Amino acid sequence: MRLRHVSNMTYGNALVSASQGPRTLSAGIFDVDGVLLASPHERAWREALGNPADEARFTTAMYQSQVAGKPRLAGALAALQALGLAYAGPLAEVYAERKQRRLEELIRAGAVSAFSDALRFVRAVIALGWPMAVASSSKNANEMMKRVQLDARYTLLDVFGSNVCGRDLQQGKPNPEIFLLAAADLPAAPRNCLVVEDASAGIEAACAGGMTGLGVARLHDADLLWAAGASLVVTSLDEVSIDELARGRLCRRAP
Repeated sequence: MRLRHVSNMTYGNALVSASQGPRTLSAGIFDVDGVLLASPHERAWREALGNPADEARFTTAMYQSQVAGKPRLAGALAALQALGLAYAGPLAEVYAERKQRRLEELIRAGAVSAFSDALRFVRAVIALGWPMAVASSSKNANEMMKRVQLDARYTLLDVFGSNVCGRDLQQGKPNPEIFLLAAADLPAAPRNCLVVEDASAGIEAACAGGMTGLGVARLHDADLLWAAGASLVVTSLDEVSIDELARGRLCRRAP
Protein backbone atom coordinates (compact mmCIF):
# COMPACT_ATOMS: atom_id res chain seq x y z
CA MET A 1 0.00 0.00 0.00
CA ARG A 2 1.54 3.28 -1.10
CA LEU A 3 0.63 5.12 2.09
CA ARG A 4 3.54 3.51 3.91
CA HIS A 5 5.96 5.73 2.00
CA VAL A 6 4.68 8.85 3.77
CA SER A 7 6.70 9.20 6.94
CA ASN A 8 5.59 10.04 10.48
CA MET A 9 1.90 9.28 9.97
CA THR A 10 -0.45 8.30 12.75
CA TYR A 11 -4.20 8.22 12.61
CA GLY A 12 -6.82 8.16 15.33
CA ASN A 13 -6.62 11.23 17.51
CA ALA A 14 -2.97 11.99 16.85
CA LEU A 15 -1.79 14.67 14.48
CA VAL A 16 0.70 13.91 11.73
CA SER A 17 4.11 15.47 12.08
CA ALA A 18 5.50 16.98 8.89
CA SER A 19 8.61 15.55 7.27
CA GLN A 20 11.76 17.56 7.81
CA GLY A 21 13.08 19.73 5.00
CA PRO A 22 12.34 22.92 3.09
CA ARG A 23 8.70 23.77 2.40
CA THR A 24 8.89 24.35 -1.35
CA LEU A 25 5.51 23.86 -2.98
CA SER A 26 5.40 21.64 -6.04
CA ALA A 27 2.06 19.75 -5.94
CA GLY A 28 -1.59 20.71 -5.55
CA ILE A 29 -4.46 19.00 -3.76
CA PHE A 30 -7.95 20.40 -4.32
CA ASP A 31 -11.20 20.09 -2.46
CA VAL A 32 -14.27 20.23 -4.74
CA ASP A 33 -17.41 21.76 -3.22
CA GLY A 34 -16.86 25.47 -2.62
CA VAL A 35 -13.41 25.46 -4.22
CA LEU A 36 -13.89 24.16 -7.76
CA LEU A 37 -17.67 23.89 -7.93
CA ALA A 38 -20.72 25.73 -6.69
CA SER A 39 -22.56 22.57 -5.77
CA PRO A 40 -25.97 22.10 -4.13
CA HIS A 41 -24.63 20.36 -1.02
CA GLU A 42 -25.67 23.10 1.38
CA ARG A 43 -29.11 23.37 -0.22
CA ALA A 44 -29.59 19.59 -0.04
CA TRP A 45 -28.66 19.49 3.65
CA ARG A 46 -31.09 22.32 4.35
CA GLU A 47 -34.02 20.96 2.35
CA ALA A 48 -33.56 17.43 3.69
CA LEU A 49 -34.47 18.66 7.17
CA GLY A 50 -38.10 18.75 6.04
CA ASN A 51 -39.13 21.35 8.60
CA PRO A 52 -39.33 25.03 7.59
CA ALA A 53 -38.33 26.21 11.06
CA ASP A 54 -35.20 24.03 11.11
CA GLU A 55 -34.41 24.93 7.51
CA ALA A 56 -34.47 28.62 8.43
CA ARG A 57 -31.99 27.99 11.26
CA PHE A 58 -29.65 26.01 9.01
CA THR A 59 -27.62 29.01 7.88
CA THR A 60 -24.63 29.21 5.58
CA ALA A 61 -22.47 30.01 8.60
CA MET A 62 -23.68 26.85 10.33
CA TYR A 63 -23.02 24.79 7.22
CA GLN A 64 -19.49 26.13 6.82
CA SER A 65 -18.48 25.76 10.46
CA GLN A 66 -20.22 22.49 11.33
CA VAL A 67 -20.87 20.43 8.19
CA ALA A 68 -18.70 21.42 5.21
CA GLY A 69 -15.84 19.04 4.43
CA LYS A 70 -17.07 16.21 6.63
CA PRO A 71 -18.17 12.74 5.46
CA ARG A 72 -21.92 12.40 5.00
CA LEU A 73 -22.88 10.69 8.25
CA ALA A 74 -20.57 12.87 10.34
CA GLY A 75 -22.00 15.96 8.64
CA ALA A 76 -25.55 14.81 9.35
CA LEU A 77 -24.82 14.28 13.02
CA ALA A 78 -23.01 17.61 13.31
CA ALA A 79 -25.91 19.46 11.68
CA LEU A 80 -28.55 17.90 13.92
CA GLN A 81 -26.47 18.56 17.03
CA ALA A 82 -25.85 22.18 15.97
CA LEU A 83 -29.61 22.62 15.57
CA GLY A 84 -30.12 21.20 19.06
CA LEU A 85 -32.49 18.48 17.88
CA ALA A 86 -33.36 15.65 20.25
CA TYR A 87 -32.19 12.15 19.32
CA ALA A 88 -29.61 13.50 16.88
CA GLY A 89 -27.66 10.23 16.95
CA PRO A 90 -30.49 7.89 15.92
CA LEU A 91 -31.80 10.40 13.35
CA ALA A 92 -28.44 11.07 11.66
CA GLU A 93 -28.46 8.09 9.30
CA VAL A 94 -32.00 8.80 8.07
CA TYR A 95 -31.16 12.47 7.60
CA ALA A 96 -27.96 11.60 5.69
CA GLU A 97 -29.89 9.31 3.33
CA ARG A 98 -32.56 11.96 2.76
CA LYS A 99 -29.89 14.53 2.00
CA GLN A 100 -28.24 12.19 -0.51
CA ARG A 101 -31.52 11.64 -2.38
CA ARG A 102 -32.15 15.38 -2.53
CA LEU A 103 -28.60 16.06 -3.71
CA GLU A 104 -28.92 13.53 -6.54
CA GLU A 105 -32.15 15.20 -7.62
CA LEU A 106 -30.45 18.60 -7.70
CA ILE A 107 -27.45 17.29 -9.65
CA ARG A 108 -29.74 15.73 -12.25
CA ALA A 109 -31.55 19.06 -12.50
CA GLY A 110 -28.26 20.79 -13.34
CA ALA A 111 -27.77 22.67 -10.07
CA VAL A 112 -23.96 22.48 -10.40
CA SER A 113 -21.60 25.06 -11.86
CA ALA A 114 -17.87 25.69 -11.85
CA PHE A 115 -16.22 28.79 -10.43
CA SER A 116 -14.50 30.58 -13.31
CA ASP A 117 -11.56 31.64 -11.13
CA ALA A 118 -11.06 28.01 -10.09
CA LEU A 119 -10.89 26.85 -13.72
CA ARG A 120 -8.33 29.56 -14.48
CA PHE A 121 -6.29 28.51 -11.44
CA VAL A 122 -6.40 24.82 -12.38
CA ARG A 123 -5.19 25.66 -15.90
CA ALA A 124 -2.37 27.77 -14.43
CA VAL A 125 -1.28 24.95 -12.12
CA ILE A 126 -1.35 22.51 -15.05
CA ALA A 127 0.92 24.93 -16.94
CA LEU A 128 3.38 24.87 -14.02
CA GLY A 129 3.69 21.12 -14.49
CA TRP A 130 2.61 20.36 -10.93
CA PRO A 131 1.05 16.97 -10.18
CA MET A 132 -2.51 17.53 -8.97
CA ALA A 133 -4.93 15.54 -6.85
CA VAL A 134 -8.57 16.04 -6.01
CA ALA A 135 -9.66 15.06 -2.52
CA SER A 136 -13.25 15.55 -1.42
CA SER A 137 -15.15 13.70 1.29
CA SER A 138 -18.18 13.69 -1.00
CA LYS A 139 -19.05 10.52 -2.89
CA ASN A 140 -20.82 12.76 -5.43
CA ALA A 141 -17.78 14.83 -6.39
CA ASN A 142 -16.78 12.79 -9.44
CA GLU A 143 -20.29 12.85 -10.90
CA MET A 144 -20.35 16.64 -10.57
CA MET A 145 -16.85 17.23 -11.99
CA LYS A 146 -17.47 15.17 -15.11
CA ARG A 147 -20.30 17.55 -15.99
CA VAL A 148 -17.84 20.47 -16.27
CA GLN A 149 -15.83 20.91 -19.48
CA LEU A 150 -12.39 22.37 -18.91
CA ASP A 151 -11.82 22.62 -22.64
CA ALA A 152 -13.01 20.94 -25.85
CA ARG A 153 -11.32 17.63 -24.96
CA TYR A 154 -11.29 17.30 -21.20
CA THR A 155 -13.71 17.53 -18.32
CA LEU A 156 -12.61 18.83 -14.94
CA LEU A 157 -12.55 15.23 -13.70
CA ASP A 158 -9.97 14.27 -16.33
CA VAL A 159 -7.15 16.61 -15.33
CA PHE A 160 -6.23 15.24 -11.90
CA GLY A 161 -3.49 12.64 -11.69
CA SER A 162 -4.84 11.37 -8.39
CA ASN A 163 -8.48 11.15 -7.32
CA VAL A 164 -9.34 10.07 -3.78
CA CYS A 165 -12.84 11.54 -3.64
CA GLY A 166 -15.43 9.68 -1.64
CA ARG A 167 -13.05 7.06 -0.28
CA ASP A 168 -14.11 5.13 2.81
CA LEU A 169 -11.58 6.37 5.34
CA GLN A 170 -10.87 5.63 8.97
CA GLN A 171 -11.59 9.27 9.82
CA GLY A 172 -12.81 12.28 7.89
CA LYS A 173 -11.59 15.86 8.00
CA PRO A 174 -10.18 17.46 10.15
CA ASN A 175 -8.14 14.24 10.31
CA PRO A 176 -5.52 14.50 7.53
CA GLU A 177 -5.98 10.96 6.20
CA ILE A 178 -7.59 11.94 2.88
CA PHE A 179 -4.85 14.45 2.08
CA LEU A 180 -2.05 12.07 3.06
CA LEU A 181 -3.62 9.45 0.82
CA ALA A 182 -3.69 11.95 -2.07
CA ALA A 183 -0.08 13.01 -1.47
CA ALA A 184 1.13 9.40 -1.40
CA ASP A 185 -0.79 8.65 -4.58
CA LEU A 186 0.73 11.53 -6.58
CA PRO A 187 3.40 10.88 -5.12
CA ALA A 188 4.52 14.03 -3.30
CA ALA A 189 5.95 14.78 0.13
CA PRO A 190 3.33 16.42 2.38
CA ARG A 191 5.59 19.44 3.01
CA ASN A 192 5.56 20.13 -0.76
CA CYS A 193 1.76 20.01 -1.09
CA LEU A 194 -0.56 22.99 -1.38
CA VAL A 195 -4.09 22.13 -0.25
CA VAL A 196 -6.87 24.36 -1.60
CA GLU A 197 -9.88 24.31 0.73
CA ASP A 198 -12.96 26.35 1.58
CA ALA A 199 -13.84 24.66 4.90
CA SER A 200 -12.14 25.14 8.24
CA ALA A 201 -12.13 21.35 8.78
CA GLY A 202 -10.21 20.97 5.51
CA ILE A 203 -7.64 23.60 6.45
CA GLU A 204 -7.17 21.92 9.83
CA ALA A 205 -6.64 18.60 8.04
CA ALA A 206 -4.04 20.12 5.72
CA CYS A 207 -2.11 21.62 8.63
CA ALA A 208 -2.32 18.38 10.62
CA GLY A 209 -0.79 16.59 7.64
CA GLY A 210 2.16 18.98 7.43
CA MET A 211 0.85 20.66 4.27
CA THR A 212 0.25 24.30 3.32
CA GLY A 213 -3.38 25.38 3.42
CA LEU A 214 -4.86 27.93 1.00
CA GLY A 215 -8.28 29.04 2.20
CA VAL A 216 -10.93 30.15 -0.29
CA ALA A 217 -13.44 32.36 1.52
CA ARG A 218 -16.33 32.55 -0.91
CA LEU A 219 -18.91 32.81 1.88
CA HIS A 220 -17.50 35.66 4.01
CA ASP A 221 -15.82 33.16 6.35
CA ALA A 222 -12.20 34.28 6.12
CA ASP A 223 -11.88 34.48 9.90
CA LEU A 224 -12.75 30.77 10.24
CA LEU A 225 -10.11 29.82 7.68
CA TRP A 226 -7.39 31.98 9.25
CA ALA A 227 -8.25 30.53 12.66
CA ALA A 228 -7.98 27.00 11.25
CA GLY A 229 -4.38 27.70 10.23
CA ALA A 230 -4.51 28.76 6.58
CA SER A 231 -1.24 30.21 5.27
CA LEU A 232 -3.20 32.48 2.94
CA VAL A 233 -6.91 33.26 2.59
CA VAL A 234 -8.41 34.69 -0.61
CA THR A 235 -11.92 35.34 -1.85
CA SER A 236 -10.96 34.42 -5.41
CA LEU A 237 -8.19 32.17 -6.68
CA ASP A 238 -7.29 34.98 -9.09
CA GLU A 239 -5.68 36.64 -6.05
CA VAL A 240 -2.94 33.99 -5.85
CA SER A 241 0.39 34.85 -7.49
CA ILE A 242 1.14 32.21 -10.12
CA ASP A 243 4.65 33.61 -10.57
CA GLU A 244 5.38 32.93 -6.90
CA LEU A 245 3.83 29.46 -7.12
CA ALA A 246 6.29 28.76 -9.93
CA ARG A 247 9.01 29.46 -7.34
CA GLY A 248 7.35 27.15 -4.82
CA ARG A 249 5.91 29.94 -2.68
CA LEU A 250 2.33 30.84 -1.78
CA CYS A 251 1.76 34.60 -1.95
CA ARG A 252 -0.99 37.04 -2.75
CA ARG A 253 -0.79 38.56 -6.19
CA ALA A 254 0.44 42.16 -6.22
CA PRO A 255 -2.34 44.70 -6.89
